[in-house]
Amino acid sequence: MLSSTGTSSTDASGDQVPGDGAGAEAPGDHDTGPGPFEGLEREIRLLIRRAQSSGASIARRVHPELDASAYPILAHIAERPGTRGSDLATFFGVGRATVSRQLSRLAELGLVERTVDPEDSRGQRITLTPDGAARFDQARTSRVAMLEGALATWETEDVAQLAQLLNRYSADIVAWKQSGR
Repeated sequence: MLSSTGTSSTDASGDQVPGDGAGAEAPGDHDTGPGPFEGLEREIRLLIRRAQSSGASIARRVHPELDASAYPILAHIAERPGTRGSDLATFFGVGRATVSRQLSRLAELGLVERTVDPEDSRGQRITLTPDGAARFDQARTSRVAMLEGALATWETEDVAQLAQLLNRYSADIVAWKQSGR
């Protein structure tokens, strides 16, 4: 990424990030510039780009053949064992066919297993296999360690507040989309 000074930078995975002129600026750099929603859009855009850039390496930590888009699915299954494919599709805002293909690939890699839903024999419950859980936990631990290192100068309360605000943001975006506005 090109910072406001025109220098290049790298993201958390060490990859060069294409610039858009919006680097990490000091507070007050935009006092006469964009409003809060423009600033938020910029920061979310950069956050997404950096997450995409590091996604492949995170997925490879779980399994060398794992697609980057599968890591969030594994995380959701780890947090909610026994989830259904339809729940995943709804949560991620994608079609059931997309989730089904990803789950089939995860099963082929030995990371998830599907069992018949006892409440609805037409459905399946998805859980991580023991190997999938161990691999996911190792990758997650590595990612948490990266965050701890990158944010070592932050107060713990600031990290907690950021997590709370991001959670609130996500919930409000989902609610807004569901309202059909």
